[in-house]
Amino acid sequence: MTTDPAGSPAGHVCLSFDFDGPSLWIMRKMTGPTPISRGEFGAVAVPRILRMLASRDIPSTFFIPGHTIETYPDVCRMVVDAGCEVGIHGYCHEMNILQSLDEERAAMSRAIELVDQLTGAPPAGYRAPAGDMTNQTAGLLVEHGLTYDSSLMAHDYQPYMLRRDDEITETEAPVWGPETDIVEMPWSWSGDDYPYLEFVAFRRMVMPGLANPNDMFENFLGDVQWMTTNVEAGVFTLVFHPQVIGRGHRMLAFERFIDAAAELGVSFERMDTIAAAVASGGSFGREPQWRP
Repeated sequence: MTTDPAGSPAGHVCLSFDFDGPSLWIMRKMTGPTPISRGEFGAVAVPRILRMLASRDIPSTFFIPGHTIETYPDVCRMVVDAGCEVGIHGYCHEMNILQSLDEERAAMSRAIELVDQLTGAPPAGYRAPAGDMTNQTAGLLVEHGLTYDSSLMAHDYQPYMLRRDDEITETEAPVWGPETDIVEMPWSWSGDDYPYLEFVAFRRMVMPGLANPNDMFENFLGDVQWMTTNVEAGVFTLVFHPQVIGRGHRMLAFERFIDAAAELGVSFERMDTIAAAVASGGSFGREPQWRP
């Protein structure tokens, strides 16, 4: 059984980037010049990120809404030319929970078609906008032939198989649905740059953001350190947004994090590489069992 595609017993880190562009703000109906300009900065940041990754020969995965592909075709082509994987992330960062089945299906189909046109092949991976799947999303992923998802949070270091059709009520224990053939590559808000760093003033609340990026990366590095010490062939997925992480002081902190993680002996992998190994029977994220 394949346990480790890169021969790294210390484990793997998947750097993923949600290149939302203006779609994130359009979805929130914040279409004035200022919020749209915040999304525009993502197109400035992507080349910076690609240069940094190339300087260290690090593969990565980008989840790109179809709207971003149509808005910034040249920048998205840079992502492909750099050897990065491109997965889908809705068409215009739609909130799945606000969509009907047909609306969610249409957005997914359109996004797949645009990634296929961009890369020359159908995408393997999906990440729900805001990481928020519906009860119908898994079925749509099966219907469209996706091979992995990265929207759920049931583990931190172990990919697992995505279920569909769970029955959840307030009066009885859950009835878990059947597993699909789709690999789940879990993530967490604790491993996402957006809540740490992005300032957003909503109508009824403020997300303060603007934390010291070194503090954020210290948390991320702690997760990697724990994995290398306690988990065999673990997989840790981090989520970044170019319009967030691409500022100069944050990029410096990002570079320091990557170098420190590399010193721990982990390998950096595209998410489709790990997902394909899991689908082929690979064993990842093994932890010793507790015994009294």
